[in-house]
Amino acid sequence: MYNAQKPTSEDLPSTAQLLRSTIIALVAAIAILFTVVLPAEYGVDPTGIGSAIGLTEMGEIKQELEQEAEQDRLKHDGDQSSLIDRLLGVVIGTAHAQETWRDEITFTLKPGELAEMKMVMKEGESAEFHWATIGGRINFDLHGHGGGKSATYEKGRGKTSGQGIFTAAFAGEHGWFWRNRDKSDVTVTLKIQGDYGAFKREK
Repeated sequence: MYNAQKPTSEDLPSTAQLLRSTIIALVAAIAILFTVVLPAEYGVDPTGIGSAIGLTEMGEIKQELEQEAEQDRLKHDGDQSSLIDRLLGVVIGTAHAQETWRDEITFTLKPGELAEMKMVMKEGESAEFHWATIGGRINFDLHGHGGGKSATYEKGRGKTSGQGIFTAAFAGEHGWFWRNRDKSDVTVTLKIQGDYGAFKREK
């Protein structure tokens, strides 16, 4: 059996070297926290780098979805007081939030491209929606047409998200016209639920 040779004091890192390595690791961790973790997870971008590479929008979307799930949980669990009931309410509320949306679609538009999403609806039927973008802003027009009638429910330019409920003013096709006027690709995620027939992408 061989005896291992003990390292000499010259072979071991000095206190100054260990301190320098610790400081470098700490600075790197702080840099990652402020440039990647905070923008991607919480939508907080103190340096501006997260917005430049699209991480801030990702974090904002995550926060919006978490807030919706929390609001849904509070709505259904407001009367429960015990710890066990509250924990069960979180599980049920989260599962309900994940199953709420009847249809969900994600698509990417290159600069200048457009898309149309339509629902077949009867007069008086309502639909709830939530949409958000990643990578840039979008122009949109929420409208309907059918039977010689037309209506505009909402429109916007340079937007990154939207949500609400609208009611069909008449029987026909109702939905969104989207166009990417930015200089980079924009990915849109649309979630909807409510009273409508077919849901389709026309362009």
